[in-house]
Amino acid sequence: MESRSGTPAPAVTTAVAPPARPSPARPSPARPVWRGAWRGVRPAERLCHTTGAVLVLCGLAHLVVFAVDGGPWDGPVSWRKPVTFGLSFGLTLIAITWVTSYLRVGARLRSALLVVFAADCVVEVGGITLQAWRRVPSHLNMETGFDTAVSMTLAVGGGVLVVLLTVFAVASFRNRPTGPLGMPLALRSGFAILLVALASGAAMIARGVVLTRTGHQEAAYHSTAPLKPLHGVSLHAVLVLPALARLLSHTPWSDRTRQRVVHAAVGCYAAAVLGAGAWAALTW
Repeated sequence: MESRSGTPAPAVTTAVAPPARPSPARPSPARPVWRGAWRGVRPAERLCHTTGAVLVLCGLAHLVVFAVDGGPWDGPVSWRKPVTFGLSFGLTLIAITWVTSYLRVGARLRSALLVVFAADCVVEVGGITLQAWRRVPSHLNMETGFDTAVSMTLAVGGGVLVVLLTVFAVASFRNRPTGPLGMPLALRSGFAILLVALASGAAMIARGVVLTRTGHQEAAYHSTAPLKPLHGVSLHAVLVLPALARLLSHTPWSDRTRQRVVHAAVGCYAAAVLGAGAWAALTW
């Protein structure tokens, strides 16, 4: 286009804005791994894990009570019992809830057994703790009607524990458990050694009841001492051995090496149980 004077008109340019850059998407906040794993846990398992943790905390709390209040650590009346039973039952409940996930047991049956097991653990620790605060013996105590009721409740609860854990032990041998390399051997060995703990516990209760019924109350309280090491050592094999197999699955070691380590651990644990059993037999 030209102007009237013949001079060409300046070209009109239109400024084009550069394309807008898309704003980077904000990364979603990372969620802890444990939270996702916890959501995948069944309600019965959540209940058992939470209950086990509460029992462990109860045992640790009574350790503080012992530090403040003092008193004897040994004997039928001491803060040792709520401490050791709280820790032991809490860890056992957590361990059984975990290791039974490798057993070939129906989901509903397993959940029902675990809930009963958790309730029984609460009854056992609750009765022992109650009697500790009352400053009276918890087991084999027939002094009053209330003490007899607590003692018999603990004995019946012990029987329920034996039945439930035996069911899980039989399931571990009936069908090969799942899990990483070495887990089937660790589980079966752990449950087999656990049966030793149940047998020694039943023997302690039986002997104590006989002595109590025959008028030897004080002797009944001290009659369980020879079997306590055997009972304590064999009780936690079902946690230690599977935990070792699980840890080995995260190592770069060969399958043959991991299998040898599991076999060696089972042998060492069995030797410890045999040693505690020999000591019990000599001091019974």
